[in-house]
Amino acid sequence: MKKYVLINKPTGWTSFDVVAYIRNRVRANDPEHRKEKVGHAGTLDPFATGLLIVGIGREATKDLDGFKALPKTYVAIIHLGAVSDTLDSAGKIKENFVPIKNQPDLEVVQSILQSFLGPQKQIPPMYSAKQVNGKRLYDLARKGMEVEREPALIEIYDLKLLEYSWPMLKIEVTCSAGTYIRTIANDLGQKLGVGAFCQDLVRTKIGDYRLEDAVLPQDFKP
Repeated sequence: MKKYVLINKPTGWTSFDVVAYIRNRVRANDPEHRKEKVGHAGTLDPFATGLLIVGIGREATKDLDGFKALPKTYVAIIHLGAVSDTLDSAGKIKENFVPIKNQPDLEVVQSILQSFLGPQKQIPPMYSAKQVNGKRLYDLARKGMEVEREPALIEIYDLKLLEYSWPMLKIEVTCSAGTYIRTIANDLGQKLGVGAFCQDLVRTKIGDYRLEDAVLPQDFKP
């Protein structure tokens, strides 16, 4: 079997949860596929939702790296005036008191957002699956440890401001593989001088593959 499925990952599910669910459905549907391999192309954080490409079968899982390298598009809601230890809504949130006079206006926000365009180096967050010296960063972070991380070369191809009403900011980002939207949110908060974290994140595209063509895991039919 060689098959690719577009899945709409629900919030609270890990990408591994989706793979395990699809694998169980495939194996239960046909005893001949009890050892069928299943994998995904590009991790989504548990708090995030949206498009996840799942490969079913040995040949399909071998080809997943090609999907992983494709550009990704996300819609993110960023909460200004607060910070999170995980850079997203799943972490410990600390509100920053920001006087009305210090709340950035629309022109300032648009100007700062444009500064993110183009190739750049981005430091991966401590709460991420990236490995340093054979250890997952999130495992170290949960132990209260912070280690030096090598910045990775990424590129922001497009960044659009969709909505802004303090303290919420909604953006659409098209970026290279390996980009952390949580880090963009955190860096934006620092540049604006008010702090910020990623409140909500939806992946809407991977290359030419679109979220509207995806199904929820429960609606997948082997």
